Amino acid sequence: MRIGLIADIHGNLVALDAVLAALDGERLDRLICLGDVAALGPRPTETLARLRDLGCPIVLGNTDAWLLAQPPHDPTAGSSAPVAALTRWVVARLTAADRAQLRACPPTLTVPLDGDRALLCCHGSPRSHDEVIAATTPDDAIEAILDGHAATIIAGGHTHIQLLRRHGQKQIINVGSDGLPGIGPGTPDLPVNRAVAWAEYGILDVAGDHLGIALHRLPLDLPHVLADARVSGMPEFAWWRGLWRE
Repeated sequence: MRIGLIADIHGNLVALDAVLAALDGERLDRLICLGDVAALGPRPTETLARLRDLGCPIVLGNTDAWLLAQPPHDPTAGSSAPVAALTRWVVARLTAADRAQLRACPPTLTVPLDGDRALLCCHGSPRSHDEVIAATTPDDAIEAILDGHAATIIAGGHTHIQLLRRHGQKQIINVGSDGLPGIGPGTPDLPVNRAVAWAEYGILDVAGDHLGIALHRLPLDLPHVLADARVSGMPEFAWWRGLWRE
């Protein structure tokens, strides 16, 4: 089974379409999105519609939950003014179909693989879409995070930092960010990508005893990305522009 894994698109339709084009020749059996689809980017509703048309399942991310919160989430708490303004803008643009799509997103998704193996898809961690799993997370903390989960492969996003980490007999994957790799969840011990001009994704290949995990970084047409954002009507374009390579 070959599974394409994307995460943290953040309303960047140009980046999503570039990754989908790259995946088109990969003979995938499934495509799964690991959350944070629409918030903070220029094309939130169009991005949701693209995944809806593809029938791509989505695991609920932390910024997806912001868009559904009742009463409305106040993103100013611990966030910058641009994040707050963009969140309000996206919430105002969501259609009824968008909201139904987000409400249908599960917190985790388990996919049976060959043999006794299984893939557990999440956003931050299996127990919280806000939780960070990083290269520096202590082993005992990883043990607590994964307690009770039998899956042999755990895939997520959230940090916008690609990761492949072994823990006992389990493999932990972070596929990075498709649409906004220049910003992370704000955890002090995590690096932040600088001067970015790429989109990230992963491919999981499982057949019998074979296990292949590939983390990809795809160069983007950055002028196209920025031009699309500029004409989208999104607020805080200058802030968003600053998250990409000059």
